Amino acid sequence: MRCALYVLLSAGAVIGSAALVSAQPLESQVAAAAALPGEPRIVSAAGVTRRETPLLTIENPSAFDPASTRLRLVIVGGLDGDARDADAVLAAVKWIKSTAPKAIRDRWIVSALPMADPDGRARDHALQFPPVKGFYEDTEQPESRYVWRWTAYQAPDLLIEIRGDAAAADAAGSLTLAFRDGHAAGLGSTATAVMPASAAPSALATVLAGVHGRSPLHETLAKRIARTPLDIARLLAARYPAAPSISYIPALAWINTLKLSAITGDAALRAKVLAQVQPWLSGEKSLLGDRIQLTTAAGTMVFAEMAKADGANLSARRLAFEGADAALREKDGGVPLYGQGWTDDMFMAPAILARTAGLPDRPRDLDRAAQLLIAYAGRLQQTDGLFNHATDGPAAWGRGNGFAAFGLMETLTAMPANHSSRQKLLEIFAKQMRGLATWQAPDGTWRQIIDRPGSYREETATAMILTTMTRGVRLGWIDRSFAPAVERAWRALSAHITEDGGLVDVCSGTGAGPTPRYYFDRPAVEGADDRGGAMALVAAMERLTR
Repeated sequence: MRCALYVLLSAGAVIGSAALVSAQPLESQVAAAAALPGEPRIVSAAGVTRRETPLLTIENPSAFDPASTRLRLVIVGGLDGDARDADAVLAAVKWIKSTAPKAIRDRWIVSALPMADPDGRARDHALQFPPVKGFYEDTEQPESRYVWRWTAYQAPDLLIEIRGDAAAADAAGSLTLAFRDGHAAGLGSTATAVMPASAAPSALATVLAGVHGRSPLHETLAKRIARTPLDIARLLAARYPAAPSISYIPALAWINTLKLSAITGDAALRAKVLAQVQPWLSGEKSLLGDRIQLTTAAGTMVFAEMAKADGANLSARRLAFEGADAALREKDGGVPLYGQGWTDDMFMAPAILARTAGLPDRPRDLDRAAQLLIAYAGRLQQTDGLFNHATDGPAAWGRGNGFAAFGLMETLTAMPANHSSRQKLLEIFAKQMRGLATWQAPDGTWRQIIDRPGSYREETATAMILTTMTRGVRLGWIDRSFAPAVERAWRALSAHITEDGGLVDVCSGTGAGPTPRYYFDRPAVEGADDRGGAMALVAAMERLTR
């Protein structure tokens, strides 16, 4: 069903503060509007420009809240770089929060992006919607990608664009036309309206009165969020991995598919895993080959799990030990021989060592996993608990923090209560979780760079962090004050898993980079993705074991 409402308002009565460009910096204006009682109240950012100027937003935290009954209004200004738009957007927000009739405040909740083009690039090349190639890494126009994704995942029932030249807003390639016509990333259409910057905020009342229910876009997201962890686990386990190999990504999918098979009694799922790993169990395919990687060693965790489940499976045990032996080899500084010194190593080595420690004749594997984690935390964990990706990669990369958290989780799960390193690992884990909770985005996601609000909201970081927080709360490593963050993260992750098991905004494979720009520009995958699917499956299964 298509939302046909489209309104182009004339200037009407003018409120002086909305018609003049404010002398105050935008940051101060946004903070002042957010500080007024009511929603929206969270200052964040939808993205960053090529110059790394943040696209400041005022958001409410209920985009994916199934208990929220209010309709959702999203207001966007400054698509043409006109500073008058930002004043008008903020005036509209203030009107809704403080002056609008109570019936409007009770019925609507708003999020706003006052200035979508703060660097003025659109004056030479208008922002085009929907974006047709590339995404956040686009060298010419990343702003349009950020605006597109942010607007769609605010779940609007009505999108209002405010701009100085209102007549241009309905042109081909405009934001309002794209959302009205249902091109919003496969989510469906929403009602749209355009207001000139000179219009009185009270003119909003006319537009709001014309919207009578949720948009198809909002309904699509609500249906995604309503799925249970079991629903999502079944969907993902049937699809991933699409490309079997011995690496951590397929191994995570296989291990959790086996768990799902045991829970549901679905023998076909188990048969799928066994068929996919059989070439390595039989010796038809070599495990490590000539070029050994720590990601391959991590992949042998599936064989450790199989050996623990069936002590007579000597082939699985042999392969697990081969992976563990590779993970144990070191170079100078205690870095795994086949690692890079990145936070990735904090998961890749412990993923296998924490599991082989439970098999016969491997008592020291857990000690080595703990030593590695403590040493890496000493080099890479910041005072706020977040992890830099590498000593020469000084950014708190989202999945890099997920790797650190996963390694700590795997090792603590396998570690007996009296182990000499347990208390230190618990301290590192709790410190990281506190830092991560501080930087959770308003919608419940975590970002490509955790502590840079303008970086994109990324699927694997969200899946991995909610998994570790869930287990931490369940096993008492952290207290229940983290439970609301976990709930919000699960809803956000669900919203980013499509109906056919595709994913939205999975950071592609990433080495350490020297600047935040490197991480801003990592491609974001939309669609089928083994990495994103595996991480989401892990999260769903962790939710099932609560």
